[in-house]
Amino acid sequence: MSISTLGSPCCAAEPAAAATTGMERELAHELTVLRRRLSVAAVLTGLVVVATLPHMLGVHLKWLPDWFTSPWTQLALSTPVLFWCGREFFSGAWSSLRRHGADMNTLVAAGTGIAWLASLVATAFPGVLTAEGLPADVYYETAAVILTLVLLGRLLEARARGQTSEAIRRLLQLQPPTARVLREGIATEVPVSTVAVGELVQVRPGETLPLDGVVVEGSSWVEESMLTGEPTPVAKGPGDGVIGAAMNRSGSFTFRVTRVGEDTMLARIVELVRQAQSSRTRVQRLADQVVGWFVPVVIAIAIATFVVWFLVSGNVVLSTLFLVSVLVIACPCALGLATPTAIMVASGKGAENGLIFRSAEALETAGGLRTIVLDKTGTLTMGQPEVTDFERLHGGRHPAQSLLALVAAVESRSEHPLAEAIVAYASRRCGDGKLPAVQFFEARTGSGVLASVAGQEVRVGSPRWLQRSGLDTTTLDPVVARLERAARSVAAVAVDGRIEACFGIADPIKPEAHAAVAALRRLGLEVVLLSGDARRTSEVVAADVGIVRVIAEVRPGDKAAVVQQLQEQGQGPVAMVGDGLNDAPALARAAVGIAMGTGTDVAIAASDITVLSGHLGGVPAAIELSRRTMATIRQNLFFAFAYNVAGIPIAAGLLFPLTGWLLNPMLAGAAMAFSSVSVVSNALRLRRFRPRLRPSGAGA
Repeated sequence: MSISTLGSPCCAAEPAAAATTGMERELAHELTVLRRRLSVAAVLTGLVVVATLPHMLGVHLKWLPDWFTSPWTQLALSTPVLFWCGREFFSGAWSSLRRHGADMNTLVAAGTGIAWLASLVATAFPGVLTAEGLPADVYYETAAVILTLVLLGRLLEARARGQTSEAIRRLLQLQPPTARVLREGIATEVPVSTVAVGELVQVRPGETLPLDGVVVEGSSWVEESMLTGEPTPVAKGPGDGVIGAAMNRSGSFTFRVTRVGEDTMLARIVELVRQAQSSRTRVQRLADQVVGWFVPVVIAIAIATFVVWFLVSGNVVLSTLFLVSVLVIACPCALGLATPTAIMVASGKGAENGLIFRSAEALETAGGLRTIVLDKTGTLTMGQPEVTDFERLHGGRHPAQSLLALVAAVESRSEHPLAEAIVAYASRRCGDGKLPAVQFFEARTGSGVLASVAGQEVRVGSPRWLQRSGLDTTTLDPVVARLERAARSVAAVAVDGRIEACFGIADPIKPEAHAAVAALRRLGLEVVLLSGDARRTSEVVAADVGIVRVIAEVRPGDKAAVVQQLQEQGQGPVAMVGDGLNDAPALARAAVGIAMGTGTDVAIAASDITVLSGHLGGVPAAIELSRRTMATIRQNLFFAFAYNVAGIPIAAGLLFPLTGWLLNPMLAGAAMAFSSVSVVSNALRLRRFRPRLRPSGAGA
């Protein structure tokens, strides 16, 4: 087979990298345009404000020429601010109007546009106002300052979006542009985009891995912190998987490429984070609905304010002043920033800690969990079982060596982790001798395997399955009880209907399991252990890590039903944490499915949150981040909405008859912009998030 037939080369540019580069170019262009327009607006607005100083201070400033303080000069300076620097607000308002709707642009455009039009009338036709005994005041500086401050808020928002993508940019920058590929026995430096699945790649000390693969020769220590959050280098040898963009610390090795292009772990992480940052939560959708009815109500209040004050005072300028103040101070810009800014920052922060949220809704839902279900094998335990006991039963007809050979021949056909442990044990005991041929093989999901070897029927599986199959397990029961009390999983062997032996298999508990379970309980969650293993074995493991409730002896196909039952019993929202293929239905059924990144691709694809390092501490860390994010969103919504509601009566002049207080539209605009800045700043505080139990294993 030639190298060219081993796989298809990836496209000329990595899809994830290309998409992210395009997103960055778009954001960079947006920032450039905003900076340019804000700079022009700031200069012109500053000149307009200076031109109004004599009027605002009530004194004549000799150093300002009369032509400079003229309303016509202010008109010339403010017009570009509104209709060039702030043209997107007016075009956005027009688009909403054509859709028979209203949004934040509507309030900004209406408030500043009316202030500018009223000033234009006072400038062009001052006699019309003075004839009615009204001052020909102009508010060009109000309109210009409002637009400038809103532009400042937009610029800060865009910068926040850029900062949240910093972790992803660093990941993409780590991927080398070339790879050292063995072709026809010669190491050749080629672009990463031309490497195919199945090709062999060499990596030297200090180099970054270009793609995902499996080590076939050599060994080293690889640092995967940028991808998994695990700061400690991981030992890699033949058979171990490696991830592209990880750093090779010491040693040289060769690995076979297993993923290229958009299938690589790096590309999938980038895409998942991007989806999470662009998706919408229920809270955000609610905020959008609030804005949808809030804007028309505010416009109605502004019109009513103008009508009432004109009827009371007969002063169109004063009435217009109140109308503009209401429109400006009610602008829910901060309301629109409250949720998306926090979601973007939290998604980026999660990626830095090896926590990938598939959607914003997953980030929201995780904070409200009440029950969390933990799978045992591969989640609470290392997922690398080893045979610790091999016990022959009295009456067995086969010598140990020949029995182990039969079992190894059968279990070599199975992909179950326990089968791998049994085959490894048999190989150590029997050497590398030739195994007998298997004529028939059938795997019974959640029970065991049935095979025909050298004319003999061989069953290897759980004692309960053998009992249900009609076999006499009397001599086996006391051995099983003893092994299960020692937290051993038991696999029994029957040949031609007679039970011959059993294996005791132990799967070491993860070192961080005790601390992770304790952290989950401190967060107020009920922790449940769900396992297909025997009840006694599961209870021993649960007691060791501090779990009280155990649901054991559950067949793989029934795990989803158990999760559904827990949710229907009022113990939801329920999260499921697992890593195996048989956990995928339960992960999908749960309110939040959390997959260990060291597990199967199917489990990861079915989950809402992925803990890349496989470290159990990532589970409480994800819930902590979710709760912190939702608290930030609630704070932002309160600040934004409460500010609008409280400011409208003052802007409408409710206190003017009693106190003479008048909220100048320019001050209203400054307060509105400050509200947006405070919301963005509050969201950026999430960048300082540090989980109490780090996903890397170091307690905080």
